Amino acid sequence: MAGKKLSFEESLSRLEEIVRHLEKGDLPLSDSLALFEEGTALLSSASKMLDEAEQKVVKLRKGADRKPEELPFEEE
Repeated sequence: MAGKKLSFEESLSRLEEIVRHLEKGDLPLSDSLALFEEGTALLSSASKMLDEAEQKVVKLRKGADRKPEELPFEEE
């Protein structure tokens, strides 16, 4: 997985796979640590993608003081 930028969905899928392996508890410690490190990196990357998506979704408008004012996302 190293070197390839995964999509959000691919990251979640890989995280689920890592959790399944770790929950079994039958891996050597070194393998468990490697998976844990990979999972931590994936979690960080997915969180960053969510933050970036949120910034794109938030609507901005000018308030009374002419400064941007954040509006909540409206669901249809």
